[in-house]
Amino acid sequence: MFSLLRLSALAALLSCGISLPVSASSPVPGQFAEQQLRHIATWFPGRMAGSPAELLTADYLQQQFVAMGYKSDKRDFKTKAAWRGNDGKTRWRNLTATSVIAARSGEVPQEILVVAHLDTWRPLSEEETQKDIGGLRLQGADDNASGLGVMLELAQQLSHQPLHYGVRFVALSAHQDDLHGMEAYIARMKADDRKNTLLVIDLDSLIVGDRLYFNSGQNTASAVIKQTRDRALDIAHRYGINAATRPPHSAAYPTPNAFDTAGFPLLTVRAANWDLGKKDGMQQRTASRHFPQGSAQHQTERDNVNYLDRWLPGRISARTRDSVRILFPLINELANPPAANKES
Repeated sequence: MFSLLRLSALAALLSCGISLPVSASSPVPGQFAEQQLRHIATWFPGRMAGSPAELLTADYLQQQFVAMGYKSDKRDFKTKAAWRGNDGKTRWRNLTATSVIAARSGEVPQEILVVAHLDTWRPLSEEETQKDIGGLRLQGADDNASGLGVMLELAQQLSHQPLHYGVRFVALSAHQDDLHGMEAYIARMKADDRKNTLLVIDLDSLIVGDRLYFNSGQNTASAVIKQTRDRALDIAHRYGINAATRPPHSAAYPTPNAFDTAGFPLLTVRAANWDLGKKDGMQQRTASRHFPQGSAQHQTERDNVNYLDRWLPGRISARTRDSVRILFPLINELANPPAANKES
């Protein structure tokens, strides 16, 4: 349930129609995001929670945020990962995962939270290791260097904008393998942080899927859905971008989003095809010779820059561009609602 403070801030955000132009300030939207995606995927493969590659990625991300003028720090989180050997027994490994947080304050305490997980798939068993699922060589270009790249460009562009509501970026680790990194982040939020969070935007796997999907949390108010999910689709359609929201009668995500469960207004952004498979958004595209499972997630031989460039030529450039062209004006509008502009 929203606090009264959050409700009053949302009322200001939703009080009148959006009037800012639908345009991004970057001359080539998505170019910086693509560069970051390629750099992170190529130079930091195997970003498994608790791994040296994860620590190096966290250091790199923090350097990027600081160079943009954000206050940034790293946060450790202790968790356990399951491992099943060939003997069928499950063993547990202690891990220390590292997330990166960067923030820029607005004129008021309320803020918009943008999340993208930084870790790649950690194999759950000896069998997965033998099948090259996850591990040290997995670049995770789609899952989720794509979300990190788009996040960094959004941070770059928003660093030059006036802000009524602040923005906070979280490159969150311990997302994969049911390591509960998102739940841990929420548990450590102070009461003021919770009530001042107006919206959470979760970026995940933006490249391989057939189209971009903008979905609201099950606990997100209809008025917020109108100005977030529906507004994102409106921007996309103005640009001729193939974007959608999940069909009304399709299955919800098999794994609930922890921010949604905790009652935060939520907008998820993900490339998939909700008309395929179990119609739960987990299948990314039609199964084919190059994508026999209809996805690239967790697959070392497929979720890498060279493979995606070869079999989905131009997709990385197009998707990073489209994601930024939609999300930057959306967040900029939400951070600077017309009601706040009139008051100033």
